Amino acid sequence: MAGRPREFDRDKALANARDAFWARGYEGTSMADLVAALGIASARIYAAFGSKRDLFREAVGLYQAGDGGVATRALGEAQTARQAIEKMLLEAIENCTRPGRPQGCMIVSAATNCTAENDEVLDWLAERRMEQTERIIARLEQGVAEGELKPDTDTQMLGDYFATIMRGLSVQARDGVASARLLGFVPVAMQAVDAALASRPAAAGKA
Repeated sequence: MAGRPREFDRDKALANARDAFWARGYEGTSMADLVAALGIASARIYAAFGSKRDLFREAVGLYQAGDGGVATRALGEAQTARQAIEKMLLEAIENCTRPGRPQGCMIVSAATNCTAENDEVLDWLAERRMEQTERIIARLEQGVAEGELKPDTDTQMLGDYFATIMRGLSVQARDGVASARLLGFVPVAMQAVDAALASRPAAAGKA
């Protein structure tokens, strides 16, 4: 006899869990909240996803594969380090301020503080953030290796600078700062990359 089909769409349920955690964080999202968001009983949630922690990790994975992966994709797709950094900032702002979605970055806001029993979640998210920092540094190092950036560029300092900006943008968006205001900061931030360029492009209208 064939098994009874599931009574819910697992992918949709996971997307709903992602949005719940994104909006209220790990500890701020109770099982009652998840039951309401997913539309199934807690027993079914445990059966389908395991523990709340397992569901959270899977939800973060879904976020990183979609909206939350814009920075990683920007760093990998742009032809130059400068283009990569600028694209990363612009797309992060778009992601953090998209109407109808939770504001800010899920990786930044989902667990900034936790009780001792959830230190593992805190540490796991910190690792995700540090991985992003390392990707930024690696892209800057590639820029040095390709001659785009000066040989003496402090790629670690510059990478830490832009990682700090990325997290700051998330907090600002979470606080309700409009995208137009955040976008106005990008040219200022890009001055740090421009100062490290091996050769500066000629100003418009000059030979």
